[in-house]
Amino acid sequence: MILKDKIAVVTGVSKGIGESLCKQLLDKGSKVYGLGRNNFEAIHDNYSFIKTDVRNLKDVEQAFMQILNENGNCIDILVNNAGLGYFGNVEDLPIEQWDEMMQTNVNGMFYCTRSAVPAMKKNGIGHIINIASTAGLEGMPMVSGYCATKWAVKGFSESLWRELRDHKIKVACVYPGSVKTDFFRNSPNIKPHDYMLQPEDVAAMMVYALETPDNFHQVNLEVRPLQPKGPSK
Repeated sequence: MILKDKIAVVTGVSKGIGESLCKQLLDKGSKVYGLGRNNFEAIHDNYSFIKTDVRNLKDVEQAFMQILNENGNCIDILVNNAGLGYFGNVEDLPIEQWDEMMQTNVNGMFYCTRSAVPAMKKNGIGHIINIASTAGLEGMPMVSGYCATKWAVKGFSESLWRELRDHKIKVACVYPGSVKTDFFRNSPNIKPHDYMLQPEDVAAMMVYALETPDNFHQVNLEVRPLQPKGPSK
């Protein structure tokens, strides 16, 4: 897909992967809409921020209605990036944190995808990227709730690409290992460091996937830091 003049929607844009991806898509000439509760510092003629809580169905529907109305019922790219995680033993995990992860990581992805797919089907083109995690590939202690949500992202994506491929819509699921972002703000033991993946590199991988030929479909993109704890001593 040639990204110039394509309509792209990215959720969770305040920082990290979402911010890096928006900037790279803008550099490619795309028209980008950022959805989230907070924006990054952005001034660009082709960038619009719509304050949106992806956990709220009405918020999402209103945001997509605005995007579709402004662009002739067209959305070419959707990146479901919004997400968060909490850490702790299962018996200590507050119900409110479980619900917030489920509503953001799973419901938000579903609401946005459901809002974008009809236009993609009508136009016979589209690319959806869902951000999971290596926590969606293997269980990890102290992260049971987050793992559960990312396994849901994996299952949703696996079903979706088979459902949409005959409509010429690609669906890819990204499984990053640890990324140097503020994701770990809720972790008492893990702090971001330079041996983690860099958000701009993960974003560049997604841009490459978006630019592949129409009949070239990358379904799963797993990427990990080579030495997540740094060189062995």
